[in-house]
Amino acid sequence: MTQATSLAAASRFLTGHARLLDQHRYALLVGRGDPQPTLAALGAYRNDGGYGHGLEPDLRSPESQPAAALHALEVLAEIAPVTSPQAEQLCDWLLTVTLPDGGLPFALPVTEPEHCAPFWVHADPGVSSLQITSVVALHAHRVARHDRAVADHPWLARATEFCVAAVHRLRTEHRTPHAIELAFTVRFADVLSGAHPETARELLDVLGAFVPTDGMVHVQGGADDEYMRPLDFAPQPGPARALLSQAAVEADLRRLRSGQADDGGWTVDFTSYSPAATLEWRGYATVNALRTLQAYGD
Repeated sequence: MTQATSLAAASRFLTGHARLLDQHRYALLVGRGDPQPTLAALGAYRNDGGYGHGLEPDLRSPESQPAAALHALEVLAEIAPVTSPQAEQLCDWLLTVTLPDGGLPFALPVTEPEHCAPFWVHADPGVSSLQITSVVALHAHRVARHDRAVADHPWLARATEFCVAAVHRLRTEHRTPHAIELAFTVRFADVLSGAHPETARELLDVLGAFVPTDGMVHVQGGADDEYMRPLDFAPQPGPARALLSQAAVEADLRRLRSGQADDGGWTVDFTSYSPAATLEWRGYATVNALRTLQAYGD
């Protein structure tokens, strides 16, 4: 980390304000963590193989949801090279909620809508979402690098096929993807480059037509100042980085460094739907900001 980024201040912020899970994620990031307590903290959100209970901060209903699965898989990737049966069991659950075309719904029916974002509450559970399927699958592919049970799981194969086909259809359907969907599919293609480099190149060729070289894409329906930015498309160096100009990436790294608030944490530029979510997003964003800066050598 550079002198402009204070790990000590970040640690103090996380201790005072973040979920125990994100405190463990931070400890892993800086080399002081233990995968087993991290898994125990993750397990508190677990149901019947899936996850809920606010693991996705703006979806506080208790039932298992695809959005919570992405956060669980993110943690299961971060404990590498340690593996956990939770990963395969989560894939088993995802297979049970996968729609006939191989995609995941944006959200399943929400049983307790209070303090949940309306886009989760009003989602159609019978329609596959490229946005949610791609981000769940990309973190599953990260887990698959060190967990053979996930790499060989039929759910991951089906989800991957769905995402690849849906990205290719963007050309024939002449559809411009939503900014968040675009960022997630770019990152999906980037992660796929390790095991399937030719497929990844094809996907990035399609998606590159929608990504300006400055990496700034306004989030339709979001706040006026809510954007997908260069580091949302390439949170670590990889093939997706080639879609962006060097100047754009360097400028976004400067923005990220300068985004550490006086209390040591980072903020988000989107609306939260409960007081708890506001703090939880800050803890999550702080760990992810530090992870990105570390990936780029800061």
